[in-house]
Amino acid sequence: MQGQPDSQEQALVAKVAAGDRRAFTELVEPLIPRLLATSLRMLGAHDEAEDVVQNALASAWIARARLGPARPVLPFLTTITLNKCRDKLRRRKAAQFLGFGNASMPELASDPAPSPETETVDRQLLQKTHAEIQRLPLRLREALILAAIEGRSQSEVADILGISEKAVESLVYRARKVLKEKVSRE
Repeated sequence: MQGQPDSQEQALVAKVAAGDRRAFTELVEPLIPRLLATSLRMLGAHDEAEDVVQNALASAWIARARLGPARPVLPFLTTITLNKCRDKLRRRKAAQFLGFGNASMPELASDPAPSPETETVDRQLLQKTHAEIQRLPLRLREALILAAIEGRSQSEVADILGISEKAVESLVYRARKVLKEKVSRE
């Protein structure tokens, strides 16, 4: 559902604007896995990512009047989800500053390596890379996750973040450069 919305999506958007909850569910349900993946990559914790997506969808329902038949739904929902992630990260940072709890450890996928030694090294590298992604400045992290990790086009990322395609290219380049320097140090 990138680019111009199709006629089915436009019809659903019209129903949603009129207050049809079933149409809203039908419209957003196929997009939830992508939104969840984005928020999980931003936050690093599955339970927080689910909460953020749920809040984002509630906000989208409240702001349904801003949906238009010519406006694609996925970038609209992704923007709301990213804003909710930013809010969550700010609250997390404030809580850590005030000494309330610790950030949860990110869930890491295991690598089916041929030997335990290789698996250990790969897991450590993945953990270090994930930790360094979490330490990137927010704008770099968003661009990297959307463009490089999720594979969205620079045009789509530019639309979601409200910046130019050249700025997206620059942010992704800088994020990769920072990661390469940090991860290769040992």
